[in-house]
Amino acid sequence: MPNMSQKKNEMPVQDPKVRSTNFDEVALGYTEEQALDEAERCLNCKNKPCVGGCPVAIDIPAFIIKIREKDYEGAYQIISESSSLPAVCGRVCPQETQCESKCVRGRKGEPVAIGRLERFVADWHNKHALGDMERPKPNGHKCAIIGAGPSGLTCAGDLAKMGYDVTIFEALHLAGGVLVYGIPEFRLPKEIVQHEIENLKALGVKVETNVVIGRTIEVDELFEQGFEAIFIGSGAGLPRFMNIPGENLKGVYSANEFLTRVNLMKAYKDNSDTPIKNSKNVAVVGGGNVAMDAARCAKRLGAENVYIVYRRGEEEMPARSEEVHHAKEEGIIFKTLTNPAEILGNEHKFVTGMKCVEMQLGEPDESGRRKPETKPDSEHILDVDCVIMAIGTSPNPLIRNTTEGLQTNKHGCFIADEHGLTSREGVYAGGDAVTGAATVILAMGAGKTAAKAMDEYIKNK
Repeated sequence: MPNMSQKKNEMPVQDPKVRSTNFDEVALGYTEEQALDEAERCLNCKNKPCVGGCPVAIDIPAFIIKIREKDYEGAYQIISESSSLPAVCGRVCPQETQCESKCVRGRKGEPVAIGRLERFVADWHNKHALGDMERPKPNGHKCAIIGAGPSGLTCAGDLAKMGYDVTIFEALHLAGGVLVYGIPEFRLPKEIVQHEIENLKALGVKVETNVVIGRTIEVDELFEQGFEAIFIGSGAGLPRFMNIPGENLKGVYSANEFLTRVNLMKAYKDNSDTPIKNSKNVAVVGGGNVAMDAARCAKRLGAENVYIVYRRGEEEMPARSEEVHHAKEEGIIFKTLTNPAEILGNEHKFVTGMKCVEMQLGEPDESGRRKPETKPDSEHILDVDCVIMAIGTSPNPLIRNTTEGLQTNKHGCFIADEHGLTSREGVYAGGDAVTGAATVILAMGAGKTAAKAMDEYIKNK
């Protein structure tokens, strides 16, 4: 008999008062008993609506059936047919707006906890799997991947499974892209990311770090070295600012810099080479997942008061509801319908406060969201000594500036068709480099699409 409970099994988590002082993972994962009970909630629908909501088309009912049978390795193999990063996706994908939003159980209660089950299966495999992965038979062709983030890793994994000789070129000293520099340890432990990358290396994927395409080597030189197709998955790492007075003061960070120093450079450790100044009152400007990550990191670094400053209301926030909930539990203060006008500083150029104005929502703009408008006579000062700008990013222009024939749009994103093909023959692109900052799973979907197109291109060539 299926489990007809209208509620998901709760995810065990660290106590908020404890976790706000450490960088250990917040969500602890399902026990086997919880996973089996949750798997029984799946109705195994014949038309599989949940699969249609998954950007990489995992056969969700099939892997859940394997969980019921306690064949956890079998469940992992089903997931890995479609996803190269199951332990990552089980943690950071917005399932609530994708696969779970299509779940029939969600019509009269909560949907099946698909993401939590995926995490359970991936963690079980990583703990119990034995032996080396079997490498596919080489097909004699070479492909290059620019960027070791979600889209690049996915594209590389799919091509390697087809027998391609794949090399990933990564600008940083560690592979993983936004998974290692952007998402905090307490949401996605870095050992999980590295384990997934080691799985790709076991398939034969080569990873060259500290290679900046456009400086160390250019796209045209990769073709000269015998690579027959190239995928650009370089992400969107160029931060945006508001261009208000005071943004050049000491104590103002882009979220990219702040999170990179915390996550990749371990700025929270006493012996860090790139420590971040202890701040008492921190303002994070923005309302997305990156803003939540930065605010929660600032709290863990010892700030007494951390504010989320967002110009729209909480209902309009693009952040996952789970991340907002966790942030509130940890004591983050939300100042919605508030917008910065100026960052204030002292004679030593350190931040001493932020001048803000209150906002009200007017008519919808071109995005469909109600446009924020300044309330008259609402100016006030927020007492802060650190400001983190988390208002979006765009692709670094280096690759487009050093590669002839690569077209980009007004935001600096590469123009690519539905298969990932750019304006240059043999050059494909996907993920944030094409869409601007988006989700991990959408980037992975773009990597899968491009891998299939690159395979067809080389075969037809």
